[in-house]
Amino acid sequence: FEHPNIRERSGLWEKAQRMTLTAIDRASRAQPLPLSYMQQRLWFLSQFKGASAAYHMPAALRLKGTLDEAALRRTLDRIVERHEVLRTVFLDGEGIPVQVVKEPEKFALQAFDLSALSPVDRERDVNEHARLASQEPFDLTRGPLIRGRLLRLGDEEHVLCVTMHHIVSDGWSMSVLIRELSELYAAYTEGRDDPLQPLQLQYADYAVWQRQWLQGEVLQQRVTYWRDHLAGAPALLELPTDRARPAGQSYIGDEIEFSLGSALSEQLKHLAERQAMTLYMVLHAGFAAFLSMMSGQRDIVIGTSVANRPRVELEELIGFFVNTLALRLRLEDDPTVAALLQQAKAITLA
Repeated sequence: FEHPNIRERSGLWEKAQRMTLTAIDRASRAQPLPLSYMQQRLWFLSQFKGASAAYHMPAALRLKGTLDEAALRRTLDRIVERHEVLRTVFLDGEGIPVQVVKEPEKFALQAFDLSALSPVDRERDVNEHARLASQEPFDLTRGPLIRGRLLRLGDEEHVLCVTMHHIVSDGWSMSVLIRELSELYAAYTEGRDDPLQPLQLQYADYAVWQRQWLQGEVLQQRVTYWRDHLAGAPALLELPTDRARPAGQSYIGDEIEFSLGSALSEQLKHLAERQAMTLYMVLHAGFAAFLSMMSGQRDIVIGTSVANRPRVELEELIGFFVNTLALRLRLEDDPTVAALLQQAKAITLA
């Protein structure tokens, strides 16, 4: 945003190349491996509240055509072997959690044949299997923290349900898993070897690097920023039609999908361009204004997930990288649309 043309940006790139950013190296496996900060957060919650399906990552893939089950099982075994985090367990090391990488083992895949059922009963059972697959608890101390169910609906139709615990995965990781599953399965069914490039790093290497980097002055700067940003922020968003909040969080929620339409979407994109903003910033400002109108509150904090993979060597890894940022917009002075948009831009960049 500050360097909008190519000439200015080339100078910025040269400056960035001179910045000192420590490399992520392979960490020794001869000593206890720490959890990343994101993993430690989930580990604490599991200790505090016990096992919860709120942090499960389920996916269901409908497979069309003749299935080579042996190739599929070989594919899943290879993915578990390839990504250490998928065979990692989390132990209490005298009050400090550590991650322990286990030796490769077979992917935990259960097979069920639903082909004899009527179409109505078959779909009902598919939904029930998907629900059970996503709800069944994980044991972080024993693993495995990835599992699956293969449902046979007919000779040329199957459903593969895969569930991972969030402590070893995130949304980006699910895309990595599906891409590798597709490439490996295609190779194995054609009699070819593993076509994937070897991984240079594993998630545990990132966790060690993050602990070494995010400390001292670097950590303090970030802690200070967030303390200032959230000082005096409201603890809750109180909507007038909300039900009473339970004493403990239930995680019973729902979602509503809607479309803005092509005409409005184009208008929003043009607005973002005129204001030198991203579409996200525009939608964030609009959502904050809507929540303020509905709640009567003039101080709005919205949680937003970021991929948190700033380095190219992290893009091919399965693991828990995603981070949730609490972005706060202030509407006490009844800002104009232009002022609110610029506030959203400044907060997002900060």
